[in-house]
Amino acid sequence: MRFSIIIPVKPGGAVTALELLKGVAYPSDRFEILVAEGRRPSRQRNLAAAEAMGDVLYFLDDDSLTRPDFLARTAALYEEPRVAVVGGPSLTPDADSTLQRAFGMVFISPFGGGGVRNRYRRHGGVRATGEQELILCNLSFRRELFHEFGGFDERLYPNEENELMDRIAATGRLLMYDPELAVERSQRRTVRAFVRQLFGYGRGRAEQTLISGRIKPVAFLPPLFVLYLTALPVFRDLLMLTPLALYLLLAALFALCEGFGSRRLRPALLLPALFALFHCAFGIGMIRGFLFYPFRKSDPARREVTIVRVKRFGDVYTG
Repeated sequence: MRFSIIIPVKPGGAVTALELLKGVAYPSDRFEILVAEGRRPSRQRNLAAAEAMGDVLYFLDDDSLTRPDFLARTAALYEEPRVAVVGGPSLTPDADSTLQRAFGMVFISPFGGGGVRNRYRRHGGVRATGEQELILCNLSFRRELFHEFGGFDERLYPNEENELMDRIAATGRLLMYDPELAVERSQRRTVRAFVRQLFGYGRGRAEQTLISGRIKPVAFLPPLFVLYLTALPVFRDLLMLTPLALYLLLAALFALCEGFGSRRLRPALLLPALFALFHCAFGIGMIRGFLFYPFRKSDPARREVTIVRVKRFGDVYTG
């Protein structure tokens, strides 16, 4: 099985993912690497996929740090003909700062990441799954199917992979999650960057909902929480404070559970505040996504993207 590894990057950005690809334990004549430079990641990935020649498209981010066996593990799962998509989690490196590790703990907590938390942790065994457990910085598709389904909807970023996987899964094909097929990626370095990230995730979820028509009720809890907080100054009733008091209690309890469970008490101290930032930023992002329809223009000129094949099939990649 031949792989096309596709990595989008901003103009002039560093592609740290390339360093570990030198040590891939897979025949050099069976994988190529394409780097797509531009400012529209969903379009960058689509254009690179159009030039790719592998049987499988493997999408990484520019900072996805892979394990040597990741292609071999993926190839083994594609031996089952019904498998259309294979991916694994994105883990927070131990070398990240206390703040970054706290961001990672938010994502893996049931109170934070909730149903998508397995995107950020190893959990269970190899299994068929849905889009909620898979993440685009560590995700592969059969190339023919990717093109058959039209690739990523370029109106979306983020959430373009979720929309595509929903369409593929609806045909009965399998999406596979392998907890050992993990990459490491550092979390955002600042609170401001973390908030922007969650705002984008919320906006993307709203836009995905509008495009696909598929409603996932749990995703609406953060915007409802934001609307509740907005209403508090209007309805000055002690009874109205009961949900907020319960929320704060749950935030503290889940912070304690994450801290003692991971034996990382220092970053856990930040979790109650970060949970609130997480839910508010995501909720405001969803509200923004629903209100500001239609979407961005979907057909920018090709000259906005530059694709470089940094390794061809048969070449030994040395960087």
